[in-house]
Amino acid sequence: MLEKARYIVIEGPIGAGKTSLARRLNERLAATPVLEQPELNPFLARFYQDMERWALPTQLAFLYQRIDQLSSLQPTDSQRVVSDFLLDKDPLFAGLNLGDDELALYRRLFDSLRPQTPPVPDLVVYLQAKPETLIERVRKRGLDAERRISESYLERVADSYARFFYEYQAAPVFIVDAEILNPADQDEDFELLVERLRNMRSFREFFGYAA
Repeated sequence: MLEKARYIVIEGPIGAGKTSLARRLNERLAATPVLEQPELNPFLARFYQDMERWALPTQLAFLYQRIDQLSSLQPTDSQRVVSDFLLDKDPLFAGLNLGDDELALYRRLFDSLRPQTPPVPDLVVYLQAKPETLIERVRKRGLDAERRISESYLERVADSYARFFYEYQAAPVFIVDAEILNPADQDEDFELLVERLRNMRSFREFFGYAA
């Protein structure tokens, strides 16, 4: 699967390690990175301080950023792309954080901005982890904007991701138990992941052991 995939997406809740893993896989495959840039979202730090007030502008800033990035996405036989976000997942956070009226406005904008023929990944790697693990990793990386993230919020995020990928059928999904494996930071786990991706044959597989 890995050798044939031209457009690969690494996904998972905050703290799962998706961006770090995307960078590692991009380097291994000599691919073009298409990565979220949270540092360019002017509302993100304010969102974590007051979610109700700043949820809508934060969500819209990310939506426009993702749309702009995907507009230049051109995976080809000679050029591979590794990304750390899936556009179809964007409404997940909107559903978590927006009130009914704001959510209705967001959905209108999402439907109008979404490409008519959005690029579909050849492979999605979904990193799963428990909220207590996610909060530990978030605290460890020590970003100022994330200091106010609570474990209860991460629990809601992780649950929404699990429900989203339970129903997701647009592309092959490789599910990684990030409680046991940490391919973003551990060399041995990363090599195991690459090997398993190369040998992936089914539309949906689960990798939950380190041996």
